[in-house]
Amino acid sequence: MNGKVRTTALLAVLALLVLPLAGSATAADGPTVRLSKSQAGTGGSITVSGSGWRSHALLMMLICGQATPARGVIGGTNSCANADGRAVTTDAKGAFSKQLPVSEPPVPCPCVVHVATVEGEKAQADAVLRVAGHAVEPLPAEASGGRLSVLTDTRLDGSSGLLTWFGAPPSRTLVLTVGNAGTSPIKNPVFQVGTSHGVFAPEWEDQEWRGTLAPGKKAQIKLPVELSAGAHGDYTVSLKYGGKVLAEQPWGVGRPWGVILFWVLVCLVVPAAVFRAGMAIVDRVRPRKAGGLRHRGLHLPELTLRMPRFTTQKLTTGARESAPATTSTLPWFTPDSDPNAAGRLSAPHDDSPTSPTTPTRKGPP
Repeated sequence: MNGKVRTTALLAVLALLVLPLAGSATAADGPTVRLSKSQAGTGGSITVSGSGWRSHALLMMLICGQATPARGVIGGTNSCANADGRAVTTDAKGAFSKQLPVSEPPVPCPCVVHVATVEGEKAQADAVLRVAGHAVEPLPAEASGGRLSVLTDTRLDGSSGLLTWFGAPPSRTLVLTVGNAGTSPIKNPVFQVGTSHGVFAPEWEDQEWRGTLAPGKKAQIKLPVELSAGAHGDYTVSLKYGGKVLAEQPWGVGRPWGVILFWVLVCLVVPAAVFRAGMAIVDRVRPRKAGGLRHRGLHLPELTLRMPRFTTQKLTTGARESAPATTSTLPWFTPDSDPNAAGRLSAPHDDSPTSPTTPTRKGPP
């Protein structure tokens, strides 16, 4: 008897120890969302609180229709009241609490308060909310047979070329691995690939994958993604199948600097070319003065023809007129020291009558 009592007491103690651990494990499984009221009418407000989120993470809170916590938001953010959404940032412990105005979503209920991360690692959670006075319709039936699920993280393969630098449409390849978790094969599934910029809703495009995926098998899916010409900034690539979003991948597109450089050159070159063309036209139509020279386009031959010519005769006459001035004696020279008189000097001689060199006439004795 005592053994049974001891066993029962031990089991009770173990149960008390296991329950907190189980609660901690449940909280660690993922983020959670709680509402202050499960039902509210349009124009009111509710308090949304949560825990288990990443610390200092930016979250977006929306009221969405045609959604349940089990199946998620089937139509994506197009089924939510985006205009009345609220953003909130978690604290250091990953918790938050904020009021959210109640508004009717664009599609019928069942409705949920959808909370999802805006940046970084993707995480989301839903809480059921009944919007008083809003229409309620059953959810669309799930497709029986095959059911696709994403098995690996998505990635974008490819790089931008030189033409993208000049405004060509950026393109990538969305690569992911999916598996068939259903009971029947899936043949040629049609995916919806959407691209969204910032807070805008994605633009969906149907793309068919050629092939058959047997139950329990997996395959790698590659789908092309292309943006419009000149696109730049932060984009998000989404993949949807069967009305449910399977994966999202951020895509940062660089600015086409080549286009900016082109317009800068146009703003510099075109005005300079127009100015030169205008000056050329003005130079041609401007009247010329008689006997005058043009200021622009002056040539040296024209200047040479108009210069006076000096002949040899004029130079000779000028030389003759200036020649006598060189033979005049300067006032500071004496006749004996005059350089011009050097050629007229001769050797000294005696002019007396008795000089032997002086010829004499002999008369009769």
